[in-house]
Order: sequence, then C-alpha cells, then structure tokens
Amino acid sequence: MIRSMTAFATEKSEIDSWSISWELRSVNHRFLDLSLRLPESFRFLEPKIRDATSLMLKRGKIDCTLQCAEKEVESTQLRVNDVALKQLLSLIQEVEDTGIDAKAYSALDVLTWPNILQEEKVDGELLADPILQILKVTLENLVNAREREGARLHSLIDERCTLLAKQVLAARQRIPIVIKNIREKMESRLAEISLSPNADRLEQEMVYHAQKTDIAEELDRLDSHIGEVRQVLAGQESIGRRLDFMMQEMNREANTLGSKSVDTTTTKISVEMKVLIEQMREQVQNIE
Repeated sequence: MIRSMTAFATEKSEIDSWSISWELRSVNHRFLDLSLRLPESFRFLEPKIRDATSLMLKRGKIDCTLQCAEKEVESTQLRVNDVALKQLLSLIQEVEDTGIDAKAYSALDVLTWPNILQEEKVDGELLADPILQILKVTLENLVNAREREGARLHSLIDERCTLLAKQVLAARQRIPIVIKNIREKMESRLAEISLSPNADRLEQEMVYHAQKTDIAEELDRLDSHIGEVRQVLAGQESIGRRLDFMMQEMNREANTLGSKSVDTTTTKISVEMKVLIEQMREQVQNIE
C-alpha cells in the first residue's frame, strides 16, 4: 500500500501526575526531515526519537511536538537554593560590617531574591519509557493516516493511467489515417502541377515521411511506462522517487509524439497526454 507524505496525528496520555501529548504533522519532502520541539528536561530523548521515527517513515518533513504538563492538583514543588542563600546572607553581613545602616529585611525579602527559590527539577528518566511508547502509538496513527491518503492517491493515479492508455490507443489508431492523408496530399500536389509521379519515387517519399512522422515507438514506450507505473503502485516499498522518474519518462515520450505530429488530432492527443501526466506528477510529489 502506498503512503502519502501529508498527514496529521496526535496522542495524549496521563502518566502518574503528568499529562503527556505528542503531535505529528507531515508534509512532502525529498528526504526525511525531522523537526523536534521538546521541553528542555527531555532533550536527552532526541536520538531515540529520531531512531523511532526513521524506522517507520522514509520521507517527508515531520514537525514533532512533545508537551508534558504536571496536573494542577499537584502543586509545584519549590526548594531553597542553599548555596545562593548562603552567598546572599554573607554579602548582607559584609555590608553591615562596614557600618552602613542597612534597612531591615524579612524572610520574604530573601525568598524573593533571584535564584533563592528553585522549582524541583523533573526527573526525565522516569518518564522516558512512557513518552517513547506514546510516540510509537502516535507514529502508528500517522502511518495509518498516510496509508489512507495513499489509497486515495493510488485510485487517482490508476484512473489517469486508464485515461492515458485510451489516448495511446487513439493515437495508435490514427497512424494509418495519417499515412493515408500524407499520400493523398502528395498525390494532390502532383496533380495540381500536372505531373505523373514515378511510382518508385513516390514510394520512397512516402517511406521517408512515414519514418519521419512514425510515433509507434513512442506509443510502445508509453504503454510500457503505464504498465510499470501500475506495477510500482502495487509494491510495498517506498515508491515516490521511482514514480517521479516514471512521470519524467512519460512526459518525454508525450513531448516527442507532439513534435513528430503532422496531424491536428494527434497533436490534441499529445496535449491531453501531457495534461494527464502532469496531474499524475502532482499527485506523485506527495507519495512517500
């Protein structure tokens, strides 16, 4: 099953007194580009997060956000910074020893001094395993979303392959008509100037024009490319780059067909082919 590179997934869970949530946003990109937004206390998890992501995703720009919040029912634990407190009291004593009449200060004044009070640091190690487990679930949800969108892209591309195959058939059926028109046009011009054509010479000219305007090879290659695209779509591996290459090859054949065309109908068929190929190319750009 093919995967789109555009998807969104989120997962939230509560672990002890903590609320943990992951949010993943994915858009198309040539390679796997992971952008992480983590609380400072969980920066140490970055290598494991990247490893877990690369195991499940091969391409796409992924915005990955982790939010960890302690429940309101649990008050924030504060503690006195003993080192900073001793330094502050020592400095106050030094000022008083100089004989300067220092203003009276209270315990509350001391506590409001910068760095005297500190919040209890979060022990990230205790939450590491639950956080990574929740990430795994979120990644699975993202992959599922990518596959659902991929199924829609598969249907759109297959539908356009069918339409393209019909255009190839129409162009192939046009070949004998084009050759007949060339012959009639040459004979008409000779008749206008009252010349009796040399049969051998006329056939040589016909062969020359037939070779010059022959599009059978381009049509054969287009048929082959359509079959290859459908075969690739049925694969299980990452196929975006391969399909992108196939679109380039198909577009080249459609362009060559148009440049060889000496027939208005065939030219219109070439234009329609290029429209269908471009529509597929836009969809392929979003496939992993």
